[in-house]
Amino acid sequence: MRRPSKRGTSMSGLVLQAEGLRKSFGEVEAVKGVSFHIAEGETYGLLGPNGAGKTTTISIVTGLLEKDAGQVLVDGREITTTTTSAKAAIGYVPQDIAIYPDLTGRENLNFFGHLYGMRGRSLSDRVDEVLEIIGLAGRAGDRCDEYSGGMKRRLNIGIGLLHRPRLLMLDEPTVGVDPQSRNAILESVEQLSDAGMAVLYTTHYMEEAERLCDRVGIIDLGVIMAEGTREELVSVVGERDRVRLAATGHLAAAEEALRRLASVEEASVRDDGIDLLVRGASAALPSILEAAARSGAAVTSVDVDEPNLEAVFLHLTGKALRDTGAEGEAVDEKEASSEGDREG
Repeated sequence: MRRPSKRGTSMSGLVLQAEGLRKSFGEVEAVKGVSFHIAEGETYGLLGPNGAGKTTTISIVTGLLEKDAGQVLVDGREITTTTTSAKAAIGYVPQDIAIYPDLTGRENLNFFGHLYGMRGRSLSDRVDEVLEIIGLAGRAGDRCDEYSGGMKRRLNIGIGLLHRPRLLMLDEPTVGVDPQSRNAILESVEQLSDAGMAVLYTTHYMEEAERLCDRVGIIDLGVIMAEGTREELVSVVGERDRVRLAATGHLAAAEEALRRLASVEEASVRDDGIDLLVRGASAALPSILEAAARSGAAVTSVDVDEPNLEAVFLHLTGKALRDTGAEGEAVDEKEASSEGDREG
């Protein structure tokens, strides 16, 4: 399901403003002039591969990492590694799970609530609310070492929500979780944005960005290559469809013939067929199949993909998002847990 974008956001409603952020580690420039903003009630996604600079950027925004240049304002107040009161507006959910396994879910929330300065009935009520939001009310009394990996990540999110932050930052929150927990996490994020919270969400999963985010910044090698709503980003590659022909026979001749069709903008042979970039694929398919057959290629199947963020990333960087590897920024890609949540 694709998230409808919120348009017409007032600049006066901005919760986060990041301008010209730069960070180097020795000779490696991890973040190169990154700028973006997030308004209240908006979910902004940083979409990019492992090593793109997402975690470095979010660490600067939280004030955990000193920047080399640039400025971060949250709720109008500057964030640095030395500021304290301004950070109260931030909820941060890191990649690594930060909970106490020998405490129950409720005890973990109470402990971190005390660190936030929360006490008494207000803390107790808020813990109950958060347990409902993250879907762990039925397991609140169980020790966390009995939780599945996905449940631990959901509790991690709950800790970041306790103090009702103006800005919630989630760094790859679904890495290594089972499908049931992943969906529960995505549903929780959708509820938070709908309730008016500003959310910064980093991911290398295109489908998460398309589902959750009102606007997306495509980041690679420390640079935001493009940003906007899904519709605005897709317009970068135009309303063109990717067509994959599984075929045998004279593929090189078919490629040349297909390139001459007015509707075909790109054609390339692969081991088991031909990849095409086509304007209006549904209308063009009959002429495509006819041209392939005349050239001596036998088409066995046809797949049509409408433009999406994967196509935008490929267009901007020359590489597929799912094929990019870790470069510079270390991300722990844990294997997805096959263990269910076993609620109840």
